[in-house]
Amino acid sequence: MPRASVLVALLLLLALPSPGWSEPLFEADTLYVFWSEDCPHCREQKQFLEELQDAYPGLPVITMELSRSQRYHERFRHMASARGLSALSVPTVFFNERVWVGNSPLIQQQMQQAVAAVHDPASASPQVTESVTGWLEALRQDQGSTVVLTLLIALVDGFNPCSLWVLTLLLALVINSGSRHRIALVGGTFLLTTALLYGAFIAGVFSVLSFLLYLHWVQWLVAGFALVFGLVNVKDYFWYKRGLSFTIAESRKPGIYRGLRGLRQKQLGGAALILTTVIMASGIALVELPCTAGFPVLWSGILAERGVSGGSFAILLALYVLVYLLIELLVFGLALLTLRMDRFEERHGRLLKLYGGTIMLALAGALLLNPELMSDLRGSLLLFGGAFAVATLIVVLTRGRMTAS
Repeated sequence: MPRASVLVALLLLLALPSPGWSEPLFEADTLYVFWSEDCPHCREQKQFLEELQDAYPGLPVITMELSRSQRYHERFRHMASARGLSALSVPTVFFNERVWVGNSPLIQQQMQQAVAAVHDPASASPQVTESVTGWLEALRQDQGSTVVLTLLIALVDGFNPCSLWVLTLLLALVINSGSRHRIALVGGTFLLTTALLYGAFIAGVFSVLSFLLYLHWVQWLVAGFALVFGLVNVKDYFWYKRGLSFTIAESRKPGIYRGLRGLRQKQLGGAALILTTVIMASGIALVELPCTAGFPVLWSGILAERGVSGGSFAILLALYVLVYLLIELLVFGLALLTLRMDRFEERHGRLLKLYGGTIMLALAGALLLNPELMSDLRGSLLLFGGAFAVATLIVVLTRGRMTAS
């Protein structure tokens, strides 16, 4: 056969659609479980599935382990594709038209209700778990520790020296216009823009960690990241900006000053002022990321490790961003009422870095040595209270030295 004909034949063969899965992908009313021996969430879910099978003896459960061989990988890809998903993460459970990825109290509740609706319809409870009420109920069942931990971390994160420095500088410049309307427009737009970008950043970090956390080393990586971040922040209390420092680089500050001064132009008004503020706030948010990334990464790692997902994560994320903004909203409100803004000084930044770094070290240590401590409400409060007390003791013991410097 001529070489050209062979080439054409090969191209036609490659263009043909690949054959689908030859066996039936789904049997009705059957749980298909894809899991891995190396996945802690899979092992937690395994106990629940055993209890579910004991409660419904007629429930067929087919488990397929993915880390020890390639036997089930192709089937996983085909089943995920049939439900419009990518075969990326474990545990993944299929049941009729439903799919669950990950493990959490909410996911287990949904599974139980879906199975009960088929195998014991009389005992099936109302399907309220897809609503906000269901997500809140799932959080409540977690004894409030995740919610309280979110509130505490977000509150500490809100005292971020980089973002507070930028906000106070922005408000001080705009206050010179003497217009409360302009202050409200610029300040409100700035805070809304940074909040949306910060929320998007946290959601991105969480999605990556949720996908990778079944690898044991990822949890160690998150804890190690927090340890480094915390140590550098505590170091900055004693030796501010010496060596490695998670602050806004001095080379970036002239550009920030120019951008903020541009908002004082009186010819800017209405839509032009809003657009200019959005562009300026977006750029500053990117510059601030190295300074603000510590707590979001740590918080996302804790939530991913607990198997939080879906609507529960959305509620917690909204709560995190709202509490994070609380301090800046108070500063903004005060500036709007009094038309004055005090300067954010280096000594303020040092104190905030000390308290934030000490709390981050405590959380990283707990994540490495005793994660269960943060699963208990009392344990979380003791952890934060102890770290706060240690930081306060350092401030008291070094008061003379810090004043002299």
